[in-house]
Order: sequence, then C-alpha cells, then structure tokens
Amino acid sequence: MISECISRFRFFLRRDLLARRRTSELDEELQFHVEQATAANMAQGMTPEEARRNALIEFGGVEQARERCQEQEPGWWIDTLFQDVRYALRGFRRSKAFAVSAILTLALAIGATTAVFSVVDPILFRALPYADAGRLVSVGFTFASEREEFLTGKFYLDWQANHKPFAAMASQSDAPHPCDLVENHPAELECVKFHAEMLPLLGISPVLGRNFLPEEDVPHGPPVAMISYALWQGNYGGDRQIIGKEINIDGNLARVVGVLPRNFQFPTLESADVVQPMDLDPTAQNTANGGFGIPMLAFARLKPGVSRAEAQAEMQPVFDREKAWLPPPARALTRLSIRPLREREMGDARRMAWILLGAVAAVLLIACANVAGLLVARGAAREREMTVRAALGASLWRLARQGLTEALLLALAGAAAGLTLAEGLLRVFVALAPAGVPFLSKAHLDLRIAAFTVVLALACGVVFGLTTALHRPDGLLVNARSTLSRRHVRLRRVLVMGQIAGSVVLLAGAALLLRSFQQIEEQRLGFTTHGVMTAQIALPGFRYNTEAKWLEFHLQVEQSVRRLPDVTAVALSDSVPPGGWQSELRYSDLAVEGRPHMTPGFGGWIATRRVTPEYFRALDIPVIRGRGFTGEDSNGEMRLVVLSRLAAARLFPGEDPIGKRFSMVGLGSDTWFTVAGVAEDAKNTGLIGEERPEIYFLRRDVASDWSDRRAELVIGSALPEATVAGWVQAAVHNLDPTVPVEMVPLTQTVDKLADQPRFETALLGFFALMGLAMAAVGIYGILAYLTSQRIQEIGVRMALGATRVNILGLIAWDGLRMVLAGGVLGLAAALGLAHVLRALLYQTSTYDTLAFVVVPVVLCVVAGAAVLLPARAGMRVEPTVALRYE
Repeated sequence: MISECISRFRFFLRRDLLARRRTSELDEELQFHVEQATAANMAQGMTPEEARRNALIEFGGVEQARERCQEQEPGWWIDTLFQDVRYALRGFRRSKAFAVSAILTLALAIGATTAVFSVVDPILFRALPYADAGRLVSVGFTFASEREEFLTGKFYLDWQANHKPFAAMASQSDAPHPCDLVENHPAELECVKFHAEMLPLLGISPVLGRNFLPEEDVPHGPPVAMISYALWQGNYGGDRQIIGKEINIDGNLARVVGVLPRNFQFPTLESADVVQPMDLDPTAQNTANGGFGIPMLAFARLKPGVSRAEAQAEMQPVFDREKAWLPPPARALTRLSIRPLREREMGDARRMAWILLGAVAAVLLIACANVAGLLVARGAAREREMTVRAALGASLWRLARQGLTEALLLALAGAAAGLTLAEGLLRVFVALAPAGVPFLSKAHLDLRIAAFTVVLALACGVVFGLTTALHRPDGLLVNARSTLSRRHVRLRRVLVMGQIAGSVVLLAGAALLLRSFQQIEEQRLGFTTHGVMTAQIALPGFRYNTEAKWLEFHLQVEQSVRRLPDVTAVALSDSVPPGGWQSELRYSDLAVEGRPHMTPGFGGWIATRRVTPEYFRALDIPVIRGRGFTGEDSNGEMRLVVLSRLAAARLFPGEDPIGKRFSMVGLGSDTWFTVAGVAEDAKNTGLIGEERPEIYFLRRDVASDWSDRRAELVIGSALPEATVAGWVQAAVHNLDPTVPVEMVPLTQTVDKLADQPRFETALLGFFALMGLAMAAVGIYGILAYLTSQRIQEIGVRMALGATRVNILGLIAWDGLRMVLAGGVLGLAAALGLAHVLRALLYQTSTYDTLAFVVVPVVLCVVAGAAVLLPARAGMRVEPTVALRYE
C-alpha cells in the first residue's frame, strides 16, 4: 500500500516536471512561428510593430493556440481543473464576505436537509432489514373500525395449508405481553410468540444457536425459547453457553435454543425480550372465540413474479368463501387486506416523512436561490473581468466552466459544514421526537447519508452555478463601471420572489399545524389532570398467581395510600384516560333486558374500564344522572355499572337508563349488570380520536372481579407531585419491596400524547423561519445593491425637489412589489397544497381563515424590516455627494 502511494507520488511529480518542460518547449515553438511570420511581414515592407501585430492576428492568438495544443495531451483537464480551483480560491480570498455568506447559507440548508433525510431514509427509501423485503406482505382482514389487518386461528391454518400466491406464510401473536423472568435477578420482560417459519420467512438466522424446530412448534411440545440480543448481553453477559440452559418464565422452565441478532426488527416494530413457539392447536382453533380461533398477525412472502394485486385477486375467492362463516352483518364490514410489509410498519409516518422532506427541500431551494442571487451580484461586479478574458480569447465554455467550478466549491464547502451541523440537528431531533416515529432513535449519519450529502451539494452547485455560468460577457463594458444589467436585475428579482413564495408555503403549513395544536391543547378532556398522580403496579406473576392474591395486595395498597395526608381520593383501574390501554366489547355482545338480542356480528365497539368507587372523584368526572359507585357497593352482590353519556344514548336511546339492566350474552355470560348512573363523556382514544362510548364496571372486593395482576392507582392530592410519588412508592414497598411502581403525573401523560403534533409543528415551524430569514436576506441584499447603484439618480431627484420621504417611498415600493408578487404566488401555492396536511390537522380546516391571515401579517413584518433598512439608507443620501458619486 505504501509503495503504491510512493509510486503514484513519483508519477505525478515526474508528470508535473515534464509538463513544465513541455510548456517551455511549446512557448518556444509558438514564439518561433510568430517571429517567422513577423520577419516575413517585415520583408514585405512593414514596420516591425505593424509586422508583429499582423503576425499575431494571422496566428489567431498565442494563448488560444497554447490551450489547443495542451488539450491534445492526455489528462489535460486535470491541470485545467486545478487551475480553475486555484483561481476560484484566490477569488474567495479577495471576497471573504461573499464566500462566508454563501457557505453559511448552504451549510444551514444542506445540514437541515441531511438531518431530515437521515430520519426519513429508513421510512421511505432504505430497504427493510430482511432478505428480498419487497416480496414480504402483511396478510389478513380488516373491519370497518380496524386499521391493521389480522387473522384468526381458523383462517390462518386454512390459508397456511392453501397459500396459493405465497411462497411461505408465518404468524405472530397479536402483541407482546408482559412476562416475568424468575431467577436470581427477577425482571419484568416482554414476551411474544411466533411460528417456527417466521425467521426463515424473513430471511433471518439467530446470531447464536438455532431457530425453533417443527416438532417444538406444536401443542404440548418441548418448552423452548429464543432470547433477544439485549437480554443476552444485559442479563447473561453475552455468555455463549446460554444455549441449552433453562430460564424460568412466569414460573415455567424453557430451554434457550437461540439468540436473535442485535438489530433484529420484528415485523410489527414492537420489541420483545423472549420469543416462544406459537404452538397452534387446530382443534382448539376451531372451537375458541366462537369457532374462529384466537386473533393473530400473519405475514407472507409472495412467490417470485407474483405482484401484490395478483395475490389479492387470487386470495379473494378463498376469502369470500370462508367469510360465509361470519354473521351476515359482519360480512359487509370485512375486507381482505394484503399490503407490503413496509406500508404496515411505517403507517402514517410515511405521510409525515414526505411532508418533512418537502419542507426541507423548499428550504434548500430558497437557499439555492439566495446563493444564486449572491453569484449574480458578484457576476455583475466581475463583468469587466469576464469581458477582458473573453476579449483575450476565452471561450464561453471556458468561462462557464470557471463559474461552475466556483459554484461547486462553494457547495462542497457548504456540504462539509452542513454534515457537522446535521449531526447536531439529528441529536436535537432524537431528543425532542416523540415515541412512535419508526427508526428515529436509530437514525445516524453513515456513508450512505454522506454520499447523499455530496450528491445534494453537487446538484445545488449546478443549479445556482448555471444562473451565472452561461452568461455571455458584453464587450461594450470593458471601460464601463460595474453595474447590474437589466437581465441581472430581473433574474435577482425572480429569485427573491421565488424565495418569498417558498417561505409563504412553509409559513402557511406551520400556521395550520399550530392552529391544530392549539385545538388539541384547548379541547375539553372531560376529566381533570392537575393534582392527579397515577401509579402503575405490576405484581410478579410467579408470586402473585391467583385472583385472591391480586385482590388482597391491591386493596392493601389502596388503603395504605388513602391514609396518607392530604390525599382526597384513591381509586384502582385497569387503565386511565385519555390514551391508556382499555378493553372493548362489541355492541352485539350486549343484550338489554326486555329487548330482542342484537343480531350477532360486528356492530361497532364500546370501551370498558373496571374501576373502584372513588375513580370518578379522583379524576373529577361529573356523574350527570343517577349516582356513582360507593364503598357499600364494593361489598354488595349487585353488579353495577356507570355509562358514559354516549354509551347511554346508544344502549338506551330516548330512555332513562338508571336501573336498567343488560348482560354480555355474546361472551357466553348470563350475569346481569345494573346501570347506577351516567357520567360525562371523557376522552378515551388519545387526544385526537373521537370519544368512544364507555362502560365503567365496578370492581368489587371479590376475587372474581380481579382478572389481572396489573393495575393503575389513581391518586388525587393537592400536595407536590414529588411528595406524593415518594409516599406512594414507600407505601407499596412497605407491603412488598420487590413490586415495581412507576409514578407518573397525569398532566405528564397527557402532555406526552401531544408530543407528536408538537414535534411536527415545531419542525415545520423551524423550517418556515429558516426560509423566511433567507428570503428576508435576499430582499435586503438586492435592495441594498440597487440603492447603491441609484445614488446618482437619487441625487438628481432630490436636486429637482424630491423629499426624503419620496425617496423612502421610491425604494420601499421597489421592494414591496417583489414581496407582494412573491406573497400572492406563495399564498396561491399554499392554498393548493394545504390538502396534503389534512390528515395531520385536528378540528382545523385546511383553509383556516386565521392561519391564512397570520401568514401575510408575519410576511409583511419581516419583509417590511428587510425593505426599510436599505430604503432608510437611500433617503439619507446627501444630494451634493450623490451628484459627484462615480
């Protein structure tokens, strides 16, 4: 390697020495031809001066002849390129302000673009980390209110046996579930089940050990498991002897057979620590869940040459035939879904990714226009230089190449600075971004991103470099003062108007998202968040393994916390609003007493929550009819419920629901529930979803009412949050120090749900301000230059009687015309593109009046300041000085 480098260095050194020698010999030969022609002319009677002049004219230019000869040598363009680069660097050294301004502008735009591209690249462009990922699809059916496809066991087993368009098919449990690692260092983990064919389907192999064997993925098969790379490293120190050892999961031993790769990506993008076989029992799947089997997620690999549309068409008859098993009302609401795995994984993130990429592309174009404007002004100042070079024989291509070289050098310098800025911006994005944005936490700068940055810089250099590189110098300007030609002025005006239009589009988008975020923040939740703490309690399953133990511990916690000072209310629930997990029922599962049972089918969903008596007081949810639960109800035999307003209107339209009864006959239960009261509706599907009707079931002090070892403790108190958190954790640990408790203020929970719209608004707003700042700089730059070129005109006007206010208006109007033209174009474009944001807006029209009023106001304030600065400088010119200005 070293010897090769030395050889290359010697080659270039010898080449440089030979090139200098050839240049000297070529100069001597050219000089010889000129002297011979001069002598011939003198022999014809010309004077020496006239003879040499005619000889040079007949020869056609020594410099041009030298260049033509040099172009015949191999590698001549390298010398020319180095020459252009050296010349450009000398020019930048003479115009440091111009070079710094251009590089900083490009660094900001390229840095922002690179940071955003590193975030959206895995969402939009980078291949999924599976073998031949383009053939992977998510398979299943959807209901009217379900966005994600799923299958049930009966359908999956039939499709797996008869998967016509699929080369392979595998399933996974619908979601990871909590599980406990019972060892010397107990830990709460996430466990998931998937079919033995899942890893081969994805083209993934364990980094250590092996995959499940077919005989292990059967009912009552050997208990085995694969563990994640993080669990292997964290709990077992990367011990390679873990293979074959048994670990205790929820009190059951399982033999470790494999370790998943470090960056293994589950098809659902959810993480899990332990993977166990799916072990589907065909007999059980034909009886469970009304004969449909348990719900699950299914994935398949298309056969080579089979498109997704072809697979959908081939599976549609199979789906239609098997859909006959569904109740008639559900058939019309059920659809077959076969979609690319990328689409399922990325979901709504793809739309936001395109919007962010479009926004940062607009910023980049504004920056290019800004730098192009700087180059136009610099080109005008160098007009005399270019004219002299053209007169000495430089071709248009030679001058254009020099201009492109300068533009590309600026772009590459901006890219180098932009990469450094991108690293910082990316860290800010990762720190501020909400959970749920795919791959954002793993976003980083790599060679792919660096290559993108270089290509982007070169493209920018060509874009703004061509604006001036192809300009032909005017031979009449050799003795003229440097000034902007009409063509240059028009070009700079167009560039400024383009910058304004782009910044208005970005401002409009940011204003719409800001209005939407305002609606989210100001909406009525239906419950209070201030002074409310929530505690998530998860009992270890290997120690608390019966309903009676769950009931005893949770009631002890509730009583202990209630005894704390200044605690106004304490309740236990399986979840808390507005975005916590909650169970659901189908309307068709409910039967109101005295009415015919609804036809079995889908019928829509109703949310359910199981709570203790003080739940409504802790969250300050008003009970608007009847009553809430009391302590006496907890010890009673009657099964009581409280309905939300929407649920009461749905189940008992036009009736008083108090005292009415219903049962869950669709779930095989003959228990009757009595309505005790009606509560005001509360947000229960996040901050931007429509409230669902909700049923609150009373959790009595009976073991059968406690079906989960996890619970949410809701505490109302006026004390500081840190004080309450410390007391509650101490109360729980006094009962059992091994039980984990996670304390979270409800205000923090609600704020976290607003993280994504807040992040989207802040990001688009940042890009809008960047674009607006660059546009303002562009306005100021052209007006300042035009004002300096019109000093004599200003002096003449003032000498003829124009006041300083007249001069101010003259210059300001020149700038305001560009602002108005660019603003109108931008508003028209913003109105046309507003529909792109529709899916991101909450209770906000895409043509929101206030948003589109604020944008022109902001534009006028910023652009007005950019216009007034050079206008004020122009009005202060002294007429006597201006008339002598040259």
